[in-house]
Amino acid sequence: MPWKELSAMDAKLRFVGECLRGDEPMTVLCERYGISRETGHVWKRRYLAEGVRGLEERSRAPKHVARATPEETIELLVELRRARPHWGSRKLLAVLRRRHAAMDWPAASTVTDILRRAGLVEAGQRRRRPVPQAQPFAAVERANDTWCIDFKGWFRTRDGERCDPLTVTDAHSRYLLAVRIMPERSEPVRAAMDEVFGEYGLPLAMRSDNGSPFASIGAAGLSVVSVHWAKLGIRLERIVPGHPQQNGRHERMHRTLKAETTRPAAASVAEQQARFDRFRADFNHHRPHEALGQQPPAEHYRASPRQLPTQVPEPWYDADHAVRRVRPTGEIKWGGASVFISQALAGEPVGIAEAENGDWLVRFAAIDLGIIDRRTNKLTRFGAGRPLPGPSSGEDLPGT
Repeated sequence: MPWKELSAMDAKLRFVGECLRGDEPMTVLCERYGISRETGHVWKRRYLAEGVRGLEERSRAPKHVARATPEETIELLVELRRARPHWGSRKLLAVLRRRHAAMDWPAASTVTDILRRAGLVEAGQRRRRPVPQAQPFAAVERANDTWCIDFKGWFRTRDGERCDPLTVTDAHSRYLLAVRIMPERSEPVRAAMDEVFGEYGLPLAMRSDNGSPFASIGAAGLSVVSVHWAKLGIRLERIVPGHPQQNGRHERMHRTLKAETTRPAAASVAEQQARFDRFRADFNHHRPHEALGQQPPAEHYRASPRQLPTQVPEPWYDADHAVRRVRPTGEIKWGGASVFISQALAGEPVGIAEAENGDWLVRFAAIDLGIIDRRTNKLTRFGAGRPLPGPSSGEDLPGT
């Protein structure tokens, strides 16, 4: 387990989340996370007893401090803080050292602890970061196993108009399914992809980066577009930020597309789209590809038998789940309180299943969104499922 990629708390929460789902034995999970079974059981036991707080690092400091701060020092610090409530520890120390030069003053961090114990320091609002989730890419063995989608970097045509090309390829055959100029917004992308689905059917998985409109920083990285794809039964694959090689086949197509169609750019958007259309036809039906035995992609691509439904069904949840519909604000009503889930899921039903310790696992379709703490009624969000960096995670290596 590459601990440098995650904080210790993120890794613990992710481990506990997988334990609570119960999909794999404890031995397998511990081996994957590089910990002993004893440690795994300790983490799970502490979480079941105390929730997220039980996974925090325990202090190794001695319970009895040999050199505690004198009471007189504490009184002077507290008195000045009350007189100057907006001053921090360093400012308080600077003044008191001048006033009482003969006294031995503690470090600023110790002063902050003293003021906190005296109730004179308010706890800052901590940003609730999503917990990363490990999800390796599925094997690509045939056409439509995985499609890759991205926006090629924008540029301007010679008349000054902005041009944002949306590109979609089949990962197995390299078939270029679409090159369309459109705004990088949810509704145009969703509508355009529904047209592509109508022509070529549905893939098993869609691989993208972590940017809008394909993903978000919300629960499970879901966006309005990816929520729609999940409802269609498409598995969502996200590359690790900073690892574009995990979508390397698509990136290499982008380099060819740029070299052959944008240098220089066309006179107008309409002319640029015509260039893209000609490139797509040539790329698919005439251009030999080394990884395909010098054959064009059209020789290896067939449309998917999975058709776009006329009406998209809502996710189904079994009897172990309570179902709540997400409000327009992104919240659900749970335990007498409003719990924020994700605005990308507004209007959608989510399933909520009780964990062993009384916390609640929240899911959308087959995607785990996070855990509602039974004590605070707050959601600890899971991040988007991503592979760990490295060739085993599906990175495209040179020459493939």
